[in-house]
Amino acid sequence: MDNSLFTVKFWGVRGSYPVPGFSSLLFGGNTACVEVRAGGHLIILDAGTGIIGLGRELVRKNEATSATILFSHTHHDHTQGFPFFAPADRENAVLYMFGPRDFGDSLEESIARAMLTPTFPVALSDLKSLRLISNFTDESQVVIMDQDHECRLENVHRIGLNIPDHAVQIHMLRSHDHPSGVNIYRISWRGKKLIYATDTESRPGGDSRLVAFARSADLLIHDAQYTDDEYVLTSWTKEGWGHSTHSMALAASRQANVKRLAFFHHDPLHSDEQLLKIEKMAQQEFPNAFMAQEGMTVVL
Repeated sequence: MDNSLFTVKFWGVRGSYPVPGFSSLLFGGNTACVEVRAGGHLIILDAGTGIIGLGRELVRKNEATSATILFSHTHHDHTQGFPFFAPADRENAVLYMFGPRDFGDSLEESIARAMLTPTFPVALSDLKSLRLISNFTDESQVVIMDQDHECRLENVHRIGLNIPDHAVQIHMLRSHDHPSGVNIYRISWRGKKLIYATDTESRPGGDSRLVAFARSADLLIHDAQYTDDEYVLTSWTKEGWGHSTHSMALAASRQANVKRLAFFHHDPLHSDEQLLKIEKMAQQEFPNAFMAQEGMTVVL
């Protein structure tokens, strides 16, 4: 891996639930997981079923795994792959895990509950990896300082904090446009910026906080689960469900003046054929928009 690059690889791009089968062969059927490499550091965005394939790849390379895992929230489609993430059960793995406190529960409590008997046969505490689990708040930033991948959770207002140019900085914007809320993340490294805004509902008119947070980003990964018709015209409207349309994602990218836009969190009912049609129409408005696809790598 070239440590001079800032790369993004999609391992899971679906929302709600996995969709194996012939209709999802092109874009993939796994739920949310994105691998980010910045200066050689491994950062994982969400742990849907896509993280299973990523874990197998890391084990295949037979390297000690030091990684930062950022959870946007703890709904099943963003956590259900973690119990099957192979490095989590390896003694040579160190996992820095950050996410929200939901319904009063810490991130660690939420993940541990999902792995309790009879739901799952292996408890979180039984896993062999070293896990350092923290809650990400509005006052926090994560700084990855050195080549040993030491992660530090710092107060954003800390006076005198000396952050070297080679450090990776991670900031969070808490959004309430999704049931129980969601963390939106910005990862910055050497002048490049990635925004991960899944499970957010940028209602008509735009989300001014998200636009400011994503200003001039090199890549905006934005929730785009529904078409415009599905959002407002069907008998079972999706308005208020906490997800955006492709038009909303385009509007946010235009207002924030981002360089590239990745549509993400595809509806499980949308086939490859449908997604290709939507992508083609979107690119007439913004040529640098594309559908996130499993296996796709983007270099920032």
